[in-house]
Amino acid sequence: MTDLVQPLSAFMTRIAGPGELSGLSRLSGGANMESWAFDWAGRAYVLRRAPSAEYMEGRPYSHAVEAALVRAAHAGGVRAPEVVGVLADTDGMGTGYVMRRVVAEVSPAKILADPPPSLVADLGRELALIHALPRAAIPDGIKVMDTAAALAELKARFLAYGGDRPVIALAVRWCEAHLPAPADPVLVHGDYRMGNVMVDADGLAAVLDWELAHLGDPHEDLAFGCMTVWRFGRLDRPAFGVGSLEDYFAAYEAAGGRKVDRERFRFWLVYRTLWWALGCLQMGQAWRSGADTTVERVVVGRRTAEQELDLLLLLGDEAPAAERSRPLPPSSAPPAPPVGEPTTREMVQAVRDWLGEAIKPGAEGHGKFQVVVAMNALGIVMRDLEAGVRAEDRALAEAMLSGATTLAEPGLLARLRRAVLDKCAVDSPKYAALAQAREQWDG
Repeated sequence: MTDLVQPLSAFMTRIAGPGELSGLSRLSGGANMESWAFDWAGRAYVLRRAPSAEYMEGRPYSHAVEAALVRAAHAGGVRAPEVVGVLADTDGMGTGYVMRRVVAEVSPAKILADPPPSLVADLGRELALIHALPRAAIPDGIKVMDTAAALAELKARFLAYGGDRPVIALAVRWCEAHLPAPADPVLVHGDYRMGNVMVDADGLAAVLDWELAHLGDPHEDLAFGCMTVWRFGRLDRPAFGVGSLEDYFAAYEAAGGRKVDRERFRFWLVYRTLWWALGCLQMGQAWRSGADTTVERVVVGRRTAEQELDLLLLLGDEAPAAERSRPLPPSSAPPAPPVGEPTTREMVQAVRDWLGEAIKPGAEGHGKFQVVVAMNALGIVMRDLEAGVRAEDRALAEAMLSGATTLAEPGLLARLRRAVLDKCAVDSPKYAALAQAREQWDG
């Protein structure tokens, strides 16, 4: 933090005039970028940055392009933050930009506990405004997404990561078979969901995190926030965990959005769930390669199990009725209670308990977030040591990817259901859809 004080003060003096830096603190959110809140001359700001240019390698565009896009959205009436300055190499803080801070709630749990009555309509309206931004206002660095090419890239990544997860192979094959015709491209936010919107008592206050924006099919944005994972346990409210799809679509269309095509919407719901499953695997690869050695990366890498569960919930209806009603095979028997010297699991539990009792109470801000992530990692290790569940099956994945094996094979859907239930119970036991799937599939 102290490394930022002097260069940030110099930067703010240059773009906003004399003042004094105060209240500098790292915000706990932001899996891919650092966000720092601070005050300058009595006004509140946020610095969004990557500590080095190397961190931006492989990204579709620079922070300068991203800042230009956020400015264009703000100027076009979208509730995007107001960008006040973009970092230069000479500023010594990496790459990024500074925005005026919006005072509103960003926590999905807090928003969804008591959402303002207008929120579903606000979400639909705001997305229509984003999609209506004129092409001339969009920076040149924002590229057009070719859906077929993007799907091929997802498939290549899956194979590079081992190509051995049957449910992911099933989803790749399904997307290939249901690829929609190209759409007239609009600006797609790319990450429009709870966690990236701010809400106050009057409704939607700001749309954040524009780093995945591109030109493409508007149904991609419509579907993304409706994924199970981004509804944060509100499974009875398919639109963002807030309300119904009918109200969401009606608000979008009333604000000028194109008429929603339910088949396209379903394609993108499956596609983006597949995309996030591979995104989770990619984060594990980033840790393994040394590109990002934070504990958060390995923990998110194990969230692939959540998306495999969701994919099977989405695609299970493709199986014949007899397979959908087939009973599941039993889980493996639990191990016998330990005796003698402490087991590896018990030693991991001791460290996890110590973190919770001795370290977490004294931690603050991002440090406290990191302690919680470390405790989650150790919890996964404990359950994994006990259950010994793995998701890899290269032969089956290859057969499903080629179409040689389908959900019509007797007993396959039941085996896949049991496998994803047991794996998700190890990796994400509190995932809301896990309980729903157990009830639906296993009684």
